Amino acid sequence: MPTLRLTLPLALFRPSALARLPALILAAEALARSRRSLGRLDDHTLRDIGLTRAEAESEARRSAWDAPVHWKG
Repeated sequence: MPTLRLTLPLALFRPSALARLPALILAAEALARSRRSLGRLDDHTLRDIGLTRAEAESEARRSAWDAPVHWKG
């Protein structure tokens, strides 16, 4: 009978990857807070920063893990 074997990426076991995990989680939470705050701004403030209500709401709905590529290192 064959056995089922689950494997994780080896990169996850590198000390540098594990050491970065808390920082990545904190950065994702900060990004989520920022996006929620953006969604609560009034129209006048959004105009001041050059965003429409639709753009702000779209950004606010994005996942915390959906960060820009240059943030991910």
